[in-house]
Amino acid sequence: MVNKKDKNRFIPSVAIPPGETIKENMKFLGINQKELAARLDITPKHLSNIINGNAPITYDTALKLERVIGPSADFWMNLETNYQLTKARLEEQKKFELDLEILKDIPYKEMSKFGWVKETKNRAERVINCRNFFGVAELSSIKNAYDVAFRTHKQIKKISNFGILAWIRKAELEGLNVKVKKFNKRKLEKLIPVFRGLTLKQPDEFYPEMKELCAQCGVALVLVPYLPRTYICGATIWRKNKAILALSLKGKRADIFWFTFFHELSHLINHSDEKLHISYENEADDLASDYLIPEELYKYFIDRYNYKDKNQIINYSLENGIAPFILLGRLQHNRLIEFRHYHDLMPYYEITYH
Repeated sequence: MVNKKDKNRFIPSVAIPPGETIKENMKFLGINQKELAARLDITPKHLSNIINGNAPITYDTALKLERVIGPSADFWMNLETNYQLTKARLEEQKKFELDLEILKDIPYKEMSKFGWVKETKNRAERVINCRNFFGVAELSSIKNAYDVAFRTHKQIKKISNFGILAWIRKAELEGLNVKVKKFNKRKLEKLIPVFRGLTLKQPDEFYPEMKELCAQCGVALVLVPYLPRTYICGATIWRKNKAILALSLKGKRADIFWFTFFHELSHLINHSDEKLHISYENEADDLASDYLIPEELYKYFIDRYNYKDKNQIINYSLENGIAPFILLGRLQHNRLIEFRHYHDLMPYYEITYH
């Protein structure tokens, strides 16, 4: 039941069908169910269904009741309307109580902090706000709305599934507001060297250009704040024939930012299905790595250079048109260099979300 912190709403404890009033009138008139059915010109079975609340009183039946037992058709239609409305309210109350349980798993505090939903401690208001945010009639429908594409990440840590769904929904809402051209996979693939070159620039330079280039290819690029226990780095979402590429800046490491971008980029280029795709932390993707550093160039560096030498990492990266942290990040990912080395080569991004 709704507790004292929630809005007080009167909910009847039971829905009484109009049949109860019909039975009282039958008793008053001294007739049985079979006789009344004959007088109403309906079958005894149909009358039984009306009395038990399994069949509604129609306008035609209300007029017959008016003529046979009174008092008016309006009276019977009002009884039927109140009965159906009470049933609907009781059903809604059950759904609301279920939503209150689901609410416990939704990171409402963090969502309100980011301005996704209105801040309130009232649980009933939180349920309503979450329904509006997710665009569902009840919160139990959220997973069904994303069921075709949603998958749970195999994560040792406890993952917040509703946090993931909230993040995806926000990415969806932001992406739908971005104007883009028709999706062009070939054009997007041709821009890979250009995107790779953007790694040499600062966020305030590369991000506006990056977003515009994506829009020209039919991709809405958006940044969505990271929600705790989701472990999301990025995602690709299709809505209204529009590709939405969302990034979370999880960890804010520059190499992870670019790896995630190319990870989602490779998904758009190499998969024909228009399904949601999520990038979680620590996921490997050889294709995304190759987009950032072609495999032959990476192997050449490993074989011909002292790959642990800082200056050689810097020089080789710049010669091939990528930021040194990209090569460093791959070397660290492959355990060729420890993560504690060369922190000065690894920037951390701060990019404005709006």
